[in-house]
Amino acid sequence: MTPQSGENPAHLEGTFRALLEFAPDAVVIVDRSARIVIVNRQAEEMFGYDREELLGKPIEALIPQRYHGAHVHHRDQYIHDPRTRPMGAGLELFARRKDGSEFQVEISLAPVSEGDDQLVVSIVRDVTDRKAVEAQLRESAAELRQSNAELEQFAYVASHDLQEPLRMVASYTQLLSRRYKGKLDDDADEFIGYAVDGATRMQALINDLLTYARAGTRERPMVLTDVASIVDSVIADLTPSITEANATVTRSDLPTLVADPVQMTQLFQNLISNAIKFRGDTPPAVRVTAERDKHQWRFGIEDNGIGIAQEYADRIFVIFRRLHSRDEYPGTGIGLSICKKIVERHGGRIWVESRPGDGSTFFFTLPAAERNA
Repeated sequence: MTPQSGENPAHLEGTFRALLEFAPDAVVIVDRSARIVIVNRQAEEMFGYDREELLGKPIEALIPQRYHGAHVHHRDQYIHDPRTRPMGAGLELFARRKDGSEFQVEISLAPVSEGDDQLVVSIVRDVTDRKAVEAQLRESAAELRQSNAELEQFAYVASHDLQEPLRMVASYTQLLSRRYKGKLDDDADEFIGYAVDGATRMQALINDLLTYARAGTRERPMVLTDVASIVDSVIADLTPSITEANATVTRSDLPTLVADPVQMTQLFQNLISNAIKFRGDTPPAVRVTAERDKHQWRFGIEDNGIGIAQEYADRIFVIFRRLHSRDEYPGTGIGLSICKKIVERHGGRIWVESRPGDGSTFFFTLPAAERNA
């Protein structure tokens, strides 16, 4: 604040005062004895004092009475060892207005030498509204977690309660089909076939809905997971489908990262089995790859199948949205929705790049983790 040689002190003083008055936050400057020597217009409005009322007062005039003792101690420590303290340094601070009302603030401090004196510049920001919004967000997040837990419990109970009667329906319709097939008329055989198919599809739908409901939860901890081993196990489990389709499934080197291994298995199993299922006239060729991109890994599952028109690239991740009939390609229409929830639970995103007839590549990202994480 001391002018350099050749500078106009009056001009500098005027510039400093203008900057002070137009600052968006309250500015309170105190001397070594912690008495207020300079305030700006925002400080007047924030604390409800006229400027003349504040000048010469101890800084404790702007602090709730119950904090005076502790503040004097911290103030003396700061004067002995002055240093810049940034705004929002993790402290819960409160200020006091002229009318005695209190409000929450954030304060930055900076020491400034003025001749033989040591000044401290305090920038004060009223964060009452922001803290209220943050509290509301925390409350909403807690309510959402509770709602999700209740929804998961409902999905589990509903699926469990529905499974048994469905299992009975499926068993008896299958028994009717085996015992009376060809003994009744063609219409009866057709109707029994519809009943068997409907019960079987409903069982698959309930199981997939339960998986979908659980996919976004955090009931299992994230652990260091060898993705290569996960993919190798998935390929081994899919051997019957791979053999039937005369498919080849290969992979590049894959990383180790922090993840839920059960959900990683679901993710790769859904994507690889889809690549085999949605095939064209040529035998399926599926390739699993991974590339490091700064702080994340980008995985790709590439196939030579029927492909997807770009206008449907987002639709396929919506639950129950199908591009083909069940007669063409069986399934419940939930698989890719489950993949999306799993990837998002792990902090990544998923998308597809494709053209009809030219195959598809499903990409997804996952945060990177070192092996010694």
